[in-house]
Amino acid sequence: MKKSSIGSKMYIFALATVLFTAAAVCALSYFINANQVDNYYKQLTVNSANAYSYYVDVDFMKELREVAESDEYQAIREAAEEAEDEEPVIEYLKEKGLWEKYESEREEMRTYVSNMKDIEYLYLVVMGDNDGGKDMYLLDADDVEVYETGYFEEREAAFEGYDMQGVVPPVISEGDWGWLCSGYIPIYDKAGKLVCHVGCDISMDEVRHQRKIKLAYLVISALVCMVLFFAVASIFVRRSIVNPLKVLTREMKKFSPKENSNYEEAGVLDIKNIKSAEIEEIYEETRSMQIRIVDYINSITEIKRDKERAEFDAKSKEQVIDKISVEAFKDALTGIGNKNAYTRKEKELNRMIRNENLKFAVVMIDVNGLKKINVNHGHSQGDIYLKGCCHHICEVFKHSPVFRVGGDEFVAILYGEDYKDRDEKVEELRKIYAESYSKEDVSPWLRYSASIGIAVNDQPQDNVETVFKRADEAMYKEKAEFKKEHAGR
Repeated sequence: MKKSSIGSKMYIFALATVLFTAAAVCALSYFINANQVDNYYKQLTVNSANAYSYYVDVDFMKELREVAESDEYQAIREAAEEAEDEEPVIEYLKEKGLWEKYESEREEMRTYVSNMKDIEYLYLVVMGDNDGGKDMYLLDADDVEVYETGYFEEREAAFEGYDMQGVVPPVISEGDWGWLCSGYIPIYDKAGKLVCHVGCDISMDEVRHQRKIKLAYLVISALVCMVLFFAVASIFVRRSIVNPLKVLTREMKKFSPKENSNYEEAGVLDIKNIKSAEIEEIYEETRSMQIRIVDYINSITEIKRDKERAEFDAKSKEQVIDKISVEAFKDALTGIGNKNAYTRKEKELNRMIRNENLKFAVVMIDVNGLKKINVNHGHSQGDIYLKGCCHHICEVFKHSPVFRVGGDEFVAILYGEDYKDRDEKVEELRKIYAESYSKEDVSPWLRYSASIGIAVNDQPQDNVETVFKRADEAMYKEKAEFKKEHAGR
């Protein structure tokens, strides 16, 4: 199964990020707008119903309700509805002395609706019990038959669970008449008894249509922005990560060390102007590894030549083995101990701590500005700079082992006389670096500078690793102060 490249993964990540962001923005914008519009129409519905409630003749509606709820009226109403003849109902209302006021109230309701363009339906309704049941319609502004007065209808499912004896919160729902925003305002008599509700419906069909159009615009805009952003992100990913990695991979494939070959002939990495700090770090470590491999092969070649020239006895064999051991534990650039040598020394010291209660100090030195010199002046000058910094360390700590444990990191382990004079020697090394860095008339790679941290094994549970960590932390504090003081230089 073929594995996907880091470039492909970065493009997929960028695309997923853009898609998620665009979807989130669209959804957030859509729902905020929809909520604002819905709240507007809900408030408009309540306000419209409430405004009309002031025009209602409560006493008449109370009287009309009593008539409409009577068994006699309901029998006449049902017969009129079945015959589709409203005359019996009209005659009954006239008999009760309600017809003229009925017509007046309905005409007033129609006038109100005609002046309020947003209202779709306006009516007076007697709500049933809160537990459900039927609601009875008293008066409707719409052009309906008179026998609709007193008509009972099942309550809309959208209002199930609401307290129907007071102000009913407006609800937006879809029914047989399309999308409506419905609200109800209670009408009370002088004694505070609920008579009926003013019901108001505002059509939301056009709002819903416009909302779909807006959503389409949002999606199209988001897609356009997404394409543009993804294009920019793809260019950034390609220039910052994909292309540098391709160059690094291509150059690494050229590495082919052979006997008696120098760094250039072996194809050791030599790439200029790497802009990514992480990729440059990979480059530096890979280059150092390639250099060590070339040096090791040349060392083996030299040993083979020695073997061909002389007859080996026990002593000569021992000398060759010692030489191999020395090369394996020596830093190729500076000649001091490498990280393998430091690891071996760490194990030795840990044994001595347990058996001999040895007192020692670890000095951590990190070279300042190596990356800048490599970038601006080339790795050859960077090597000169590293050697110079290393020379000062070895001069100050003459009686202590010094190791190069990283590209720009050195460690000195102090015991004996150097341990006793540790503070003075560390200050001496700081002074040497400070004086060298202050010489602005010399080449940058000859202005040596480094940050220093020191720690001693003064705690019962200490070993070389714990002391090293404390020294490393002290060094990084000093390095942070150096960067802050020399920022921009």
